[in-house]
Amino acid sequence: MKWAIVQFPGSLDNGDAFYALHHVLGHHASMVWHKDESLGNADCVVLPGGFSYGDYLRCGAIARFSPIMKSIRSFAADGGLVVGICNGFQILCEAHLLPGALTRNHSLSFICERVSVRVENNQTPFTRLMHPGELLRLPIKHGEGCYVAPEDELRQMEERGQVLLRYVGGNGPQAERAAPNGSMHAIAGVANDGFNVFGLMPHPEHAVEMVLGGTDGRKIFQSIGASVAG
Repeated sequence: MKWAIVQFPGSLDNGDAFYALHHVLGHHASMVWHKDESLGNADCVVLPGGFSYGDYLRCGAIARFSPIMKSIRSFAADGGLVVGICNGFQILCEAHLLPGALTRNHSLSFICERVSVRVENNQTPFTRLMHPGELLRLPIKHGEGCYVAPEDELRQMEERGQVLLRYVGGNGPQAERAAPNGSMHAIAGVANDGFNVFGLMPHPEHAVEMVLGGTDGRKIFQSIGASVAG
């Protein structure tokens, strides 16, 4: 399994992603600078968390114009797997590789805590090793994580199963109040309609060892590895 981790000016979780994928899971992972134009022979591309370009204008608004994004668009168009975590999710939305947008948290404050998210669709390359309704405990840390989209588009996304992760309370009921950032439909992670591009606000790379508080993040990376292996 080969991963390409894209590094933008202001990325800060690229090192954590490398550690999780290479040192913990034993996969091959390499850094790709945002001015590069090649993704090498990656099986999956990761856009990590951070503050690309200092979050000027909007989170991800400038990063979408980086040279590497042309290659990522082509890679995704050819069916390649792409994962955007936190700021990476914001970039993918800005680049229109994912529907919707990420806006300021309803509290207008930065949130850093561990949350529960529920797996809504396990028939994807990113969730195939989990079962529907399974709860994952993952950390979040963001100021602009409120997911929004037009209601008619949200309805179509729900019908197609594009909502992969949803914020829930401790006992698992669906409720928008369970979203710490105010996300519509309590959405924590979505896929494109081709189910090969995935964006999520929680950080699976920060949940791969018990010393970090849990290992639920491994399930996402392992699902991708299993999908690539066939």
